[in-house]
Amino acid sequence: MPTIISLGDVSKTYASGFRALDHINLDIQQGEIFALLGPNGAGKTTLISLVCGIVNIDAGHVTVAGRDIVADYRAVRAIIGLVPQELTTDAFESVWNTVSFSRGLFGKKPDPAHIEKTLKALSLWDKKDSKIMTLSGGMKRRVMIAKALSHEPTVLFLDEPSAGVDVALRKDMWAMVRELRESGVTIVLTTHYIEEAEDMADRVGVINHGRIILVEDKVTLMRKLGKKQLTLQLQQPLADVPVALAAHGLALNADGTELNYVYDPRGSQDAVAALLDDLARAGIRLKDLHTTQSSLEDIFVNLVKGK
Repeated sequence: MPTIISLGDVSKTYASGFRALDHINLDIQQGEIFALLGPNGAGKTTLISLVCGIVNIDAGHVTVAGRDIVADYRAVRAIIGLVPQELTTDAFESVWNTVSFSRGLFGKKPDPAHIEKTLKALSLWDKKDSKIMTLSGGMKRRVMIAKALSHEPTVLFLDEPSAGVDVALRKDMWAMVRELRESGVTIVLTTHYIEEAEDMADRVGVINHGRIILVEDKVTLMRKLGKKQLTLQLQQPLADVPVALAAHGLALNADGTELNYVYDPRGSQDAVAALLDDLARAGIRLKDLHTTQSSLEDIFVNLVKGK
């Protein structure tokens, strides 16, 4: 897929001296869902704000759809939709007027059918005449998403879109995101719900202390860095792990009824076969066994900790 967003050697330091972005190089592909993960203060929101023209760039260059974000600001901003973390809407306007006005800000002709479709997709249609001030936090979040989609962007940034919303909205929102991706829209999201990134993203980037420490296809990342754990339930409890099994790095649970074996799935067949052979030779009989796979959250935590 062609690159639609490109950041080259981008840095940003605030007046306080805090370096939010430190020589960022990142390419995002057209039509993908890209999840940007990182702890609080890592630089996620600054990166998004910079691409969207809300924060000025100090060094480096950024292009969106081949256009420079500084030289062609208006053209770039017209193809970007942004759902920020903060709920910033006109409290005294109706939902319909707020979303329609947002479309007009980008020079788009009125299109009531598109506004209606968007509001219905986000379960806002019955609230179209309600003033923003009367809505719950979750409903206001829906309005922010509707505003971002009002001008039919080809790039959509979602900065912590699930913050403070209920499960029903998350399901609606992610169903819409999938539909947008299928229509060719590029989605860039940050989230604290890492299971969402695991479920939704095509690729994952991890940022920490203003630096990109990893960008990888999600499936490849899970295969490379994901660990498997084999839990062996024993017919008879053990007091200790036998010396003959020490090389496998087994951990015995508190009551001695289970052995846990963590291994790299890339060499899983040979390693597990060797373990089972050694267990049989040691006279240890099994009642049952099962495996679990590291989640994206496990991988993320280990990356941020520098493991």
